[in-house]
Amino acid sequence: MKRLKSYNNPVGVSKYTGLWLIMPFIVGFSLFTLYPFVSSFILGLTDYNMSSAPEFIGLDNYVSLLTDKKFLKASVVTLKYTAILVPVKLIVSLLVALLLNLELKGVGFFRTAFYIPSILGANLSVIIMWQFLFTSDGLVNQLLALAGVSPVSWYGNPSSALAIIILLRVWEFGSTMIIFLTALRDIPKEYYDASKVDGCGNVRAFFSITLPQLKNVIFINLVLQTISALQEFNAPYMITDGMPLHSTYTVGMLIYDEMFSYFNAGYANAVSWVLFMFITLVIALLYAVTRKARRDS
Repeated sequence: MKRLKSYNNPVGVSKYTGLWLIMPFIVGFSLFTLYPFVSSFILGLTDYNMSSAPEFIGLDNYVSLLTDKKFLKASVVTLKYTAILVPVKLIVSLLVALLLNLELKGVGFFRTAFYIPSILGANLSVIIMWQFLFTSDGLVNQLLALAGVSPVSWYGNPSSALAIIILLRVWEFGSTMIIFLTALRDIPKEYYDASKVDGCGNVRAFFSITLPQLKNVIFINLVLQTISALQEFNAPYMITDGMPLHSTYTVGMLIYDEMFSYFNAGYANAVSWVLFMFITLVIALLYAVTRKARRDS
């Protein structure tokens, strides 16, 4: 048999070609991710007011966090916001995905319509519009007046103010819904046909077939939405500015205020690192719980 000639290096191609091809990524990652990441950690160990040179103070900023009532209040609000928003958004997204998975006429239009809020949600003009919906003479109170209900002070009550922000983020369920919908369409129809032969109803099929098949996708959406909720900033900042009584004041807003209102850059970076470590811990716990559940099942 004729021996094939080895093909080691084409003419004109350097052994460093691969390195040069990924150089734009390396430079971009170093400048815009790695450098800020390391700088933030270093600044968190300093007293830095952005007008004079940083002064190294060790872990003093982190110790101060333990007694900072503003930080503790913001942490409670952020956890409460996340604990309510994430389950509600996942449930709503899954229910809408189930509806849009039905083979109905014109279902493509509804899939597009339900996804649009996710595109518009990042737009500040939509957040401002949402804010005016719940003012004293906003559309919501006007509709309540037509129904004979007295106007509600949505922004005067801590619970309703937080609920408005949660409602906005639930309304932006499109991206989560699309992930669920894609997973639903990948479930073999033979499973459902076999369940009907065995006399299994729709509810039983949902809990016995659909949910088990979606467990990986549910976990992915849970992780993504948890990370997003714990970093919330735009909506409470634009809609309520953390009020009333700091009931909508999140950790993200605290970082912003410390950095750009009080010019306390060292403390702001320490808070951001605590948030980063907390998010990492939460995601690690979610992975651990999921791995244990899979092992037990």
